[in-house]
Amino acid sequence: MSSSGIAEARRQLEICNACRYCEGYCAVFPAMMRQRVFTEGDITQLANLCHNCRGCYYACQYTAPHEFDLNLPAALARVRTESWQDYTWPGVFSRWFQNSGVAIAAVCVVAFAVLFWMVNVFRPAGGDGFYAVLSHATMVAVFTPAFLLPLMSVALGLKRYWSAIGGAPLRPRHLLTALHDAATLRNLNGGQGQGCNFEREDRFSDRRRQFHQATLWGFLLCFAATVSGTVMHYLFGWEAPYGFFSPPKLLGVPGGILLTIGTGGLAWLKTRADPKLGAASLWGGEMAFVLLLCAVAVTGLALYAATGTGAVPLLLALHLGTVLAFFLLTPFSKMVHGFYRFAALVAEAQRKEPT
Repeated sequence: MSSSGIAEARRQLEICNACRYCEGYCAVFPAMMRQRVFTEGDITQLANLCHNCRGCYYACQYTAPHEFDLNLPAALARVRTESWQDYTWPGVFSRWFQNSGVAIAAVCVVAFAVLFWMVNVFRPAGGDGFYAVLSHATMVAVFTPAFLLPLMSVALGLKRYWSAIGGAPLRPRHLLTALHDAATLRNLNGGQGQGCNFEREDRFSDRRRQFHQATLWGFLLCFAATVSGTVMHYLFGWEAPYGFFSPPKLLGVPGGILLTIGTGGLAWLKTRADPKLGAASLWGGEMAFVLLLCAVAVTGLALYAATGTGAVPLLLALHLGTVLAFFLLTPFSKMVHGFYRFAALVAEAQRKEPT
């Protein structure tokens, strides 16, 4: 990890720890005030605990033009993204995709090309619905490794992160506390419930929290739809296509709608937020990934709407291409922040307990 990034974050944290004006803003400040000195592991943990709500910046009396020149959201954002790059394997891919929307677009183009080629070459002789375009066996052969290998990469990165921050053995109560904080996005409520300051100037707003929740729950519903379809196929022998009043559709359609609203809203908010209060060099890569996740939802809904029409082969290739790109990019893009932030919440739950 960059020594200059750690050193600058340590400088700012030490000033904040002496001031303590922002102690009620989010989980970062109570965690910071438990420390008298900050190791590299401590700083990495605080950086991943930060949700970049930016309330501390707008409340701070030591921002530029003051000589202290504090910008804690940006300092922690730099450390946070460097931790993802350093702990994720292989790290070189993380640096490419975190910093470049062009790289993400290139992966999407390749994924689309592969799926278009497969749709034309491996078209089955029979089958219903999507399986008349691409067989179930072919989909499994492509997407099983594309799903499992990135998860292995994420798991390896989390293991390294947990070791670096000195995480203790996991306990169910810590996991439950972290799950509650993650599900409610408690650290995006501004500490007093008025919302955060992600948008320009010092305007309080709950929109970022709402869009994040729509994205989170939409993604989980879509994942649950996929799992339910897998269970129905392998355990009960009920093969797709499924009707609307079936678990895959009852979960997937609302999930796709929520995911579209959430990612579209987050992309819109990013255009309104000051890039200097985050990792400015990563703006393009983050925006590209948010739009990719939005494309997964939009193409999935479009594919469902086009069921039974001649547009299915084209839309199926587009949807599966976006899903394939999403899976492959998960360990190396902004998507990985969810895993690290949850790990940081678990570690925080452990450290809040009296010793």
